[in-house]
This record gives sequence, C-alpha cells and structure tokens, in this order.
Amino acid sequence: MTSPGTTRPLVVLDCDSTTIQDEVIELLAEAAGSLDEVAAVTERAMRGELDFAESLRDRVATLAGTPESVFAEAYERVRPTSGIRELIAAVHARGGKVGVVSGGFHEVLDPLAADLGIDLWRANRLDLVNGILSGRTVGPIIDASAKAAALIEWAAAEEIPLSATIAIGDGANDLEMMAIAGIGVAFNGKPIVRERADISIEDDLALAIPLLERLA
Repeated sequence: MTSPGTTRPLVVLDCDSTTIQDEVIELLAEAAGSLDEVAAVTERAMRGELDFAESLRDRVATLAGTPESVFAEAYERVRPTSGIRELIAAVHARGGKVGVVSGGFHEVLDPLAADLGIDLWRANRLDLVNGILSGRTVGPIIDASAKAAALIEWAAAEEIPLSATIAIGDGANDLEMMAIAGIGVAFNGKPIVRERADISIEDDLALAIPLLERLA
C-alpha cells in the first residue's frame, strides 16, 4: 500500500552490468567458444564506439549452432547485483513498479524477472531452428531508442508521470532513457554515462533507494 502523500514511482533498469553483474551475451558465448570476440565488441558498443544494432547482430552471429540448453546453463551463472532485491522491495512498498529493459535476451531475462519480482521487462529474442541457435535475432532490436520508448510506454500505462521515474544504467545505450526520466542514474557507469547522469552510484543498487524520496 502507498502511504498518503507518497509518490508512486517507476524505476527502469538496464539488465546487463546493472540489474545483474554479468553480460548475458558473454555467458552464452562461453558455450559457443566466442567469448573473447564477443567481449571486445560488447565493450566498444557500451562506450558508444559502435552502432548497437550492428554490434548486437555481430555478437549473436557468433552463437550460431549452439543448442538451446545454453539458456539454462547461462542463467545458472547469472549473479544479481547487490541491492537489487532491496531496491525492488522499496519501490513496491511505495506502490510503484520496477521495469528492466535489456539489449540482452528474453531467454535469460524471463526467469530473472520471475525470480526477482520484476513487474515489466523487455529484451531481444534469439532465433531457434529445431532447438539450435541460428545466429540471428527475431523481432525489433532493443536499442537506446527502444529503451526510452519502453520507459515512456510503461509510465503511461501505469499512469505515472515521467517526473516520478528513475532510469538506471551503465552504458551509452542507456542515455536516452536516462535523459527523459525524472532522475537518470549512472550505475558503475562508463565515463560518458557518469558525465550525463543526474547522479552516479557504485556497486550497490540499494544506494538508489533514497532517490525515491526526491521524485515528484
């Protein structure tokens, strides 16, 4: 229940290296034998040096031929970030919602959302042919613009003003949603993200809880 006078918040987080400590594409790439190649492309993309959609296609292509059992294997190695459960509980205590929007993949985000009690989530989907990864995605790619659109869409659906939203992320593709949120938070952010964020925090997502009191 929301207390009288309490702002009902919407907090939207990036997934990889924010909600979780890992990069899911890298966990998947370990099984495909393409980890070094994928990690290098991921880092360049997060620094804003590569177009995200193009870099995603390049990384996913390295997974071709991998069986779908890799999803469960990858999820077993996912490490939720310190403070995420406390942040979610604090948002829910105020009657709010928590969303996760990811340049990663539904196949790992779906069980994560169920385990953590996340309310709203959106990610890319990997194409399977007879239980084998084709090396392609299906549907629209979740890039910076799609992340911002998700925040706007979810806020409207929940009847929460943008001034009562917080966007939290670490990479360049989080900047658009951070710019439109009431408060944009860099979490272990790349230099360009710390530069443009309203506030920067490190290591523990529970440090974002006091920001809920600053929302209007």
